[in-house]
Order: sequence, then C-alpha cells, then structure tokens
Amino acid sequence: MSRDDERSEIFGQNSQIPTRNVMQEDFGFEIPVETVPLPSGGITYPVENALHDLKTVDIKAMTAKDEDILTSRALIKKGTVITHLLRSCLVNKNIDPGAMLSGDRNAVMVALRVTGYGAGYKVEVDCPECGERSKQEFDLTDLPIKDLKISPVAIGANVFEFTLPVTKLPVRFKFLTGNDEQEMMTIAERKKKKGFTSENMVTARLSASLIEVNGIRDKVKIDNFIRNMPARDSLALRNYLDESEPGMDMKSWMDCPHCSESSEVSLPLGATFFWPDS
Repeated sequence: MSRDDERSEIFGQNSQIPTRNVMQEDFGFEIPVETVPLPSGGITYPVENALHDLKTVDIKAMTAKDEDILTSRALIKKGTVITHLLRSCLVNKNIDPGAMLSGDRNAVMVALRVTGYGAGYKVEVDCPECGERSKQEFDLTDLPIKDLKISPVAIGANVFEFTLPVTKLPVRFKFLTGNDEQEMMTIAERKKKKGFTSENMVTARLSASLIEVNGIRDKVKIDNFIRNMPARDSLALRNYLDESEPGMDMKSWMDCPHCSESSEVSLPLGATFFWPDS
C-alpha cells in the first residue's frame, strides 16, 4: 500500500477519529443541560437564523473553562465577555450570541447564573426610600419572564411600529441585540477617549433603536429628528420600548435595614452577577 493510500484510509471521508466523553466515562459525571425559554419566542429572527421560531434553547452548565472566559481581561476590555460565555454554553453552535436580542441574552445569562452558582444573588443596592445602601439577597428563580406581546411588521423581522403622540408621526424601531449594545459601548468609549462625556444616553439609545421615521430611513435625518423631537414623544416612545421589550423582569423587592421600608428595586447585572459572594 502506498503512502497516499495509507493517508486516504486514515483521513478519508468515511474514517472517524474515535472520541471519548472523559467526564462521563472516567469520572461518571455528565455536564447538565438545561432548557431556557426565549422571551422573544424566536419570531423576530429571520428564517436563515438558527433562532428563527425557536421557543427555547439548550445550554450546558458553566464549567471552570467558562470561568476562564469571565476572568479574561482582554474580553472584559473589549466588552465581549458575555458574548463569548454564551457562545461557549449554548449547545447549538449555529447560534450567534451577538445577533440575539438583549432580552433573550439576559434570559440565558440568568439561567447560566442559576445553574452555575445557584439561585441566591447577593448584591448591594440603594434603598429608593432613604438612599442608604445595604447588602440584599435575591432569588433569581423568582424573576418573571417578559414575553413578547406586540407583533413585528412581519414574522422573522425585528421591526415594530409606533405612532408618536405629539407629532403623530409613525416610527419603526427594533429591539437591540448584543451586537447593537456592543457598538453603543464602543462609540461611548471612543467619545470618552476624545474627552466627551456620556451625557446623551437617551438620544443614543433611541438612535440605536429607531430605523424609520415617517418613511424616512436616512440615519443622519433620523438622528436630527431624535435630538429635536418633543420630550413627550421621546418619553412615550421610551416607555413603549421598555414595556414591550421581551426579556427578564429584573426587578424584585427589598426590605431596607435602615428605614424598614419595603421597596421594589432593579437588580444590577454587574461583574458580581457571575461571582457570588461567598
């Protein structure tokens, strides 16, 4: 048999290199796989997207290798650490975490946190009543899912319609994805390096969300409209976006040890979210 024939037998299409599940075969442990509901129901993703019309996704529980991702200074600096974590833990490798709606990403993040470290989340929060900060513990399994309740202009399109109350103009908007959030962060960092302060968060988020105003899709014209739109229109649109966006309702109740008042607070998703207080 010639060397080429040997190579054909070893690397031919029908030959397979045997693989082993070391964790299962040598240690008798199978990494758990959990099913996570998608708040969007998959209807905002185009047909060619792996998430199209999916109601759930499967994730594997976090491992020490995934903790390495969370501590990567390079990924943290780039702001892509969560995207890399999701890519590592999603069972379906055809799914692009960057293209996922932020709300769907948050649902997967919460599920990963619960499967990895448990449902208890200890974090310091400010009391809305007295302003004092205290450490509180929340149960992440109590957080409700906000399913998508409004319909896009077409199935498979992340495009929705709203009519502004003051100007009466019709607008079309999208819900932000991981890539959109990353782009916003990159732009903000560039402005910061040039000495500009980030005081335009309202207009920046609207600029990222609006894709059409009264039939006009020119980005320069839309940004100019956003800067000059009536405050009532801006508030109404932002409220509609917040109320309609699918995702996790990251609000829970706390009892303040300083003033003894019970208040609803928003749970921060900072660096400590994946690093429980031991």
